[in-house]
Amino acid sequence: MTLKFFFERIQEQYHSELPFVVYRKPNAIKIEALLQNNTTLHKSDDFTESGFVFSPFDDTLDTVLIPLNSSENMSFTETSAALSDSDNYREGTNTSKSVVSSESKNQHINLVKKGVSAIHSGFFKKVVLSRKEDISLSNQDPMLILKKLLDRYKRAFVYCWYHPKVGLWLGATPETLIKIEGRRFSMMALAGTQDYQGSLDVVWQEKEIQEQQFVTDFIIEQITDTIDDIKVTETETVRAGNVLHLKTQIQGRIDPKTSNLEALIRRLHPTPAVCGLPKAKAKAFILENEDYHREFYTGFLGELNMDTRIAPRSGQRNIENKVYGITRKRTQLYVNLRCMQLRDDTGVVYVGGGITQTSNPESEWEETVSKSLVIKNVLE
Repeated sequence: MTLKFFFERIQEQYHSELPFVVYRKPNAIKIEALLQNNTTLHKSDDFTESGFVFSPFDDTLDTVLIPLNSSENMSFTETSAALSDSDNYREGTNTSKSVVSSESKNQHINLVKKGVSAIHSGFFKKVVLSRKEDISLSNQDPMLILKKLLDRYKRAFVYCWYHPKVGLWLGATPETLIKIEGRRFSMMALAGTQDYQGSLDVVWQEKEIQEQQFVTDFIIEQITDTIDDIKVTETETVRAGNVLHLKTQIQGRIDPKTSNLEALIRRLHPTPAVCGLPKAKAKAFILENEDYHREFYTGFLGELNMDTRIAPRSGQRNIENKVYGITRKRTQLYVNLRCMQLRDDTGVVYVGGGITQTSNPESEWEETVSKSLVIKNVLE
């Protein structure tokens, strides 16, 4: 299969108003797709299904499922220049116009001030506050935008998701929620932000360090009684597009026969990285005070209970048996950050940041501006 045919098939699906998802995992070279063969709006009842899930921020709402058994499964392995050469997309006619009003800036700064005040009053320790930005697009070809995201953000989970009864979303998220492969479990604590200035050797302020530690501690507390042999890596600085974050990796072993994936997801989502701490109070504050509906922003998405083949270890004893391998179930879910929704001729970009007692409202506004560039840069 050629890359041109791959994207033509997806365009055909889109023009037929049939659901699909196209995605590439971080640091991978394979682009994958599920193309649903009908317009039914499937929902995950208990996370035992197989397919691709798309879940909103508000965990009381339904998780949408593109089921494996009702979809065509396609993939394409990239060459080093495949995307850059494809249809000369760098010279496309897609243009955008983004103007952030002073009113929008003042609204967000006032929201942050309200959040900081609630923290000082002891209502919660941290809250994640966000905003949306509408960008006028003269040509909203989603495949053009997707190709740019794929080309620019190799370390991110890049996707384009569409359902005619829900809408079209694209993104390049740096954050993993959960990965389960067989008995292996891992997830990421990602928080703290500063602009990338050409080096990962940076100094972090106490606000960012504390914010990241909140997330790490929350995750460990929630999984201690269900995950064995928990190991926590040292915190490191990682790059995500034009910004840097603090990241800790948390790993362990899970027993698929006794562990309940739905219960685990309900415990973890939404994490303090996208909601706050304590979770219930932070979520209530967000739903009451943000002046818009987040929908799928800061929700999660990814593969659910998909089969993966594990090849046996190399060695003389295994050469003859390499063809057999082992098949295991794999779940890989990512937090829906650095994303946008296409609505008619408008791109809706979503951004936010973690607020603690030492947050500076003006600095928090600037952080959202930096984060918005991950998506806005591909709309130029």
